[in-house]
Amino acid sequence: MTASPLKIGFVGLGIMGAPMAGHLARAGHPLYVHTLGKLPGEIAETTAVPCLNGRDVAERSDIVFIMVPDTPDVESALFAQHGIAAGLTEGKTVVDMSSISPIATKRFAEKIRALGCDYLDAPVSGGEVGARNATLSIMAGGDEAVFARVKPLFELMGKNITLVGGNGDGQTAKVANQIIVALNIQAVAEALLFAARAGADPARVRQALMGGFASSKILEVHGERMIKRSFDPGFRIELHQKDLNLALSSARALGVSLPNTATAQEMFNACAAHGGKTWDHSALVRALEQLANFEIGQQA
Repeated sequence: MTASPLKIGFVGLGIMGAPMAGHLARAGHPLYVHTLGKLPGEIAETTAVPCLNGRDVAERSDIVFIMVPDTPDVESALFAQHGIAAGLTEGKTVVDMSSISPIATKRFAEKIRALGCDYLDAPVSGGEVGARNATLSIMAGGDEAVFARVKPLFELMGKNITLVGGNGDGQTAKVANQIIVALNIQAVAEALLFAARAGADPARVRQALMGGFASSKILEVHGERMIKRSFDPGFRIELHQKDLNLALSSARALGVSLPNTATAQEMFNACAAHGGKTWDHSALVRALEQLANFEIGQQA
């Protein structure tokens, strides 16, 4: 006898959440959703059932996924008066795929487990493109048996799926990921700005570098964005600022110095000060261009 499809809840249908939830719905799982604002068209076109609040989602679902911007948003989604926790019964599972504080994650997991439920933190990397193409990297923290049970659902949304450790370790891995991404964006921005200011064609420089040791996904995707001046998100600068704040505050608590992470954060801060909070994070190059009084693409 074929097992019945799991009843899935999804809270948070933004740039990333909507396509992720869509993959679950198209796989045939009954889907119950809640989001702030209007239901995205791509979800309205599926069989997903809109719910009034997180409690309603949890009451109807076996597993509830969360995909919201920041730590306070997850806390509200879980523990507000009509939040997810209010609708949980023993044996259900909560999976937070947001990128938030590892310390808060451990606290949230403890409270959910006290209700007789399971908890995974499973932040993702890959941006809107990865969410739409179901190629996200997923970094999970939690019990191995719970991870194994949820993994078939992760496989509908991503490709590189890793159990990093216990609750909070997935979030720690995501913070590490965001450090690497930010520093790579800064490196690509500095290299292409240098090349353009020196009079070389930055598009051809990028093409040449793609065949060598400097090649990277950041050079491929965000290098092209910098050259073409295409800064619609993507992944917003304000969200990367949030992630680097987590990195720097955690580093202070651990007694670790992250000087280059701090510099990248200052570049994002400069962009935000010029109205760029909602630019794609590849627009970090604009802060460097202002320092140089030169823009990639103009004549040297």
